[in-house]
Amino acid sequence: MPDDTTTDDTTTDHTTTDHATTDADSTVTPYAVEGEVDYRELLDRFGAAELTDDQRARFPDPVHPLVRRRVFYAGRDVDRFLAAADRGETVSLVTGIGPSGPMHLGHVMPFYFAKYLQDRTGAHVYVPLSDDEKHFAKDLTLAEIGEYARENLRDLLAVGFDPDRTRIVVDTADADVVYPLAVRFADHVTQSAMEATYGRPDNVGLSFYPAVQIAHLLLPQLVHGRHASLVPIAVDQDPHVRLARDVAGKEAVDVTKPAALLSKFLPTLDGPGKMSSSTDTPAIELTDGRETVARKVRTHAYSGGRADLDAHREHGGDPEVDVAYQYLAFFFEDDDATLERLAEEYRAGDLLSGELKAYAAERIADFLDAHQERRAALGDLDAELEPYRLTQDESARARPEGTNLFG
Repeated sequence: MPDDTTTDDTTTDHTTTDHATTDADSTVTPYAVEGEVDYRELLDRFGAAELTDDQRARFPDPVHPLVRRRVFYAGRDVDRFLAAADRGETVSLVTGIGPSGPMHLGHVMPFYFAKYLQDRTGAHVYVPLSDDEKHFAKDLTLAEIGEYARENLRDLLAVGFDPDRTRIVVDTADADVVYPLAVRFADHVTQSAMEATYGRPDNVGLSFYPAVQIAHLLLPQLVHGRHASLVPIAVDQDPHVRLARDVAGKEAVDVTKPAALLSKFLPTLDGPGKMSSSTDTPAIELTDGRETVARKVRTHAYSGGRADLDAHREHGGDPEVDVAYQYLAFFFEDDDATLERLAEEYRAGDLLSGELKAYAAERIADFLDAHQERRAALGDLDAELEPYRLTQDESARARPEGTNLFG
């Protein structure tokens, strides 16, 4: 086993590699994912390591499908987090969202994964909502973003996190904590390092935002003391973690580099790529009913089946490219034996594309029914959110000394 007391401080992070492209036909940045992604090439470029079978087996039992099926496929310093969790030490998770539209399936999977880890390890979960970033990056007013944020918050609360161990931090609402930290950390990030990681920003807001993201990722340790912290995110968000790890290595405060757990993208319904609410490609939203889910999957989900029935019966389909099957494999079919049976029947031509789509739509709708039931049971949002806000004592511990001038 690696020396868990030193792995975070000895891991080298690549923060100055080409930010924009993985090859001639694809782009992967925190603000754009286009083309077919070469996940292995991304690891080489970002300096992350693929998860081993031993690491996957060390996640809490039962190992989550997102881990055992290699959706979360890579990371940094994962051993240190797993070892600390095994020892019952303080651990935390940070995973957030930018409120620029309704939440969809691609958004919510990391939060249910974080709940799984919280349930089994007692982890503190910190959920930042970067409403300021979305104002800088999207053609949206602060009022529009505020409406999306309130709806997103209802979906986050419906996940069912433990309020005693969960803090939801909204950048503009919690600016008294976030901004002084961002100012402190911005001093360690040069403009050239920021542009090498993200590209040239469109405005000064995006130029400063990486410092805010660093505040998000180091906040749990500033509140609860130095401990192993894990950031489960899609691979396009990795630049945020790389810069935070770089700053953690320079900061005088007693924090350690946050670990990263990187995931592949839930594909869009029409094929490879990242499910997005900001394109013309339909996404399955968390408020969609059963009929809407069935229609979207039936009409838009890319099929790995043959062009006609006879050809499919003779030659079978390809589950590896079939989007309905991929949704089941990512998240919506927990039973490995059932998933393998579906793949075998599809390859043999015994299971038709329409039948596979119908099965996937049912499983997705079952998940959404349960989520929507919990969402509908929520009362007044401000009252429901209150137990998840930073307390006065937590805010005071997090803020740099000398910044609470009037408290």
